[in-house]
This record gives sequence, C-alpha cells and structure tokens, in this order.
Amino acid sequence: MGFVPVCVQCGTRSNPCRCKVLGPTVGFVAFVVAGVVAWPVGAAVYMFRHHKGRRIMAHPATVVYPRITNAIPI
Repeated sequence: MGFVPVCVQCGTRSNPCRCKVLGPTVGFVAFVVAGVVAWPVGAAVYMFRHHKGRRIMAHPATVVYPRITNAIPI
C-alpha cells in the first residue's frame, strides 16, 4: 500500500470555491523531486561558495513550489 500526498490550500481567490487541491499537491511532488537533486548539489557547492550553495538548496522552496502551485488554479 502506497502513500499519496494530498495538499489542500483554502482561502485562495484563484477559483470560485476558494480551495485548491491539485495545484498544491502537484507542487509538493515537484518540490520533493527538485529537492532530491538540488540539496546534494547545493551541499557540494556550499563547501566552496556559501551564498550560491544556499540559493541552490532553497530553489525548490522559493521557485519550484510557488510556480507550480500558482499555475494550477484548481
């Protein structure tokens, strides 16, 4: 039996029912996939360039998740 993440965001004005399920759920899955790639790369870069490594590790949370969540209005 597998685990399926379901994220719900209520209080949004992007659709009439003011709740989003699909956007945040797909955004979370994309966040995890991007994090699996970005965090080890960012940790390796952090050893030599601290600021750049932090930006790479923060990329899934600051860019990937918000873009996908906001792109899907449902």
